[in-house]
Amino acid sequence: MTQMGKYTEKRFFAVLRGMFLPIAVVIVILMFFTGVSNIQSSSGDEGMRQLEESIRRTAAACYASEGIYPPTVEYMEEKYGLQIDKDRYYVDYNIFASNIMPDFTVLDISGMSDGSEGR
Repeated sequence: MTQMGKYTEKRFFAVLRGMFLPIAVVIVILMFFTGVSNIQSSSGDEGMRQLEESIRRTAAACYASEGIYPPTVEYMEEKYGLQIDKDRYYVDYNIFASNIMPDFTVLDISGMSDGSEGR
């Protein structure tokens, strides 16, 4: 190989080494933020699952002690100490009859806006 060919080859590898570090840093940062996002998502799902279970258990406790299912979520909060983070969760609670387990849905509203900004 000629002197010029060796110089060009060394320069090429020097450029590759110089590009490797910034690219590796970007990849590590992207992996970090993806991991953090996944952790937040799974913890939100777990919190929602725990709230659903708390509502179900509180309703069953009310039925066991009073012979009726609770008429409202507020009733469970007042009489049985159920705690709901209303800034994060919305509970749609529907009761058909006092002796039938209520139908309820828990929605995570922490990432939603009410659309009232700018009005």
